Amino acid sequence: MMKRSMARHKSISDKIHKYRGVLLLISIPILLITFVLYLMPGKSASDAAVLDEIEINSRKVGANSRENRNYAVIFDAGSSGSRVHVYCFDQNLDLVPIGSELELFEQLKPGLSYYANDPQAAANSLLSLLKKAESVVPIDLRSKTPVRVGATAGLRALEGDASDRILKAVSELLKDKSNLKSEANGVRILDGSQEGSYEWVTINYLLGNLGRTYGETVGIVDLGGGSVQMAYAISENSASKAPSVQAGEDNYVNEMLLKGSKYHLYVHSYLHYGLLAARAEILKASGDSGNPCILEGFDGTYKYGGEEYKASAPSSGTSMEECRSVTLKALKVNDSCTHMKCTFGGIWNGGGGDGQKNLFVASFFFDRAAQAGFIKATDPVATVQPHSFAVAAKRACETKYANARATYTDVDESNLAYICMDLVYEYTLLIDGFGLDPYQDITLVKQVKYRNSLVEAAWPLGSAIEAVSS
Repeated sequence: MMKRSMARHKSISDKIHKYRGVLLLISIPILLITFVLYLMPGKSASDAAVLDEIEINSRKVGANSRENRNYAVIFDAGSSGSRVHVYCFDQNLDLVPIGSELELFEQLKPGLSYYANDPQAAANSLLSLLKKAESVVPIDLRSKTPVRVGATAGLRALEGDASDRILKAVSELLKDKSNLKSEANGVRILDGSQEGSYEWVTINYLLGNLGRTYGETVGIVDLGGGSVQMAYAISENSASKAPSVQAGEDNYVNEMLLKGSKYHLYVHSYLHYGLLAARAEILKASGDSGNPCILEGFDGTYKYGGEEYKASAPSSGTSMEECRSVTLKALKVNDSCTHMKCTFGGIWNGGGGDGQKNLFVASFFFDRAAQAGFIKATDPVATVQPHSFAVAAKRACETKYANARATYTDVDESNLAYICMDLVYEYTLLIDGFGLDPYQDITLVKQVKYRNSLVEAAWPLGSAIEAVSS
């Protein structure tokens, strides 16, 4: 029995010895795999539950952030061109980025009023902007995203039913060519009160002033092509003294509830006194004997609102002093004032006060200041004084048309002959029209810094805030 056991043991030992090479090759990988598995941390049931919860919560956060975002597409159909703004807001009504920027902003020229006799061409001019705007709105949110077209002074100035036919064509374009949400009154001509109010909301929203007292807000002056608006918050006592207006005219004061604070907003829009429209008024005021605001050496015509005006300097040449005189006449500064105090043309000035102490001045004021060289075009804001426009105007009025191109390299050829007129008008509007001190500080603004990003200081943001809040 023992002999058989020893024989069997010897037989097994012999086999192991005989096949030791093969066994070594097989055992080494198995040992390595076992060692690695031993070192790896195991995933307990509690670990798995935590990982599952993180994954589920991640999906929830993604869904909620998407659901709580609201987009708005706003077209600014101005007299000098069309622009589109796309904004995205979170549940707190704070702006959130669209790509790398806080808004999509695109523009093109000319404006809708250029197509006064062809409504369909006017509507089609917006198509490229519409497609760019729609492309940044998520597909599943497009049907919930309001789209608005706010036409301003350019369309207001058209005669007959031209503006109505253009607006109808634009409205049909949005319904036929877009998946965005069209509002019942989403395509319209903004009255001056709305435009000024939206601009005021925009700038004070970006500055973080909404919700503060009216004295902590800033006032705005927005010089467009066809009209100019002034808006600022006033006290309840001043608001109670606002003059009544005739039927069909805009009220002087609008009440607004913004971030829990009630504001009495004085706002007035002066049609025919935007920069491009004012040129026509100044040319009319000088008659046919030549206009002292036109650069010496220029002889041509100025077209605005379907009319042509003779534009040439008088034989005595360009003169800033005489240009100021003609501009004052065009502004109707000396018109009778039936209120305690007026701006120009017999318009109530709002009474002044803390809400007007800090003025942000936008659009063509900024553009001409940059072109005249006393601010940098690349700076989003600049602090200047109204007197700065007078200094720049004096230089411009002393420049002959033949030399103007070399001096004002950033001014379009179509505007070159009017650089003296534009700067004189802007100075006169601020000093004699709105009654500012020539040496008080004002802020020229193109963009406002908001959370480390720059946002266009334009009325469409105010309209977008209203659209997503309603």
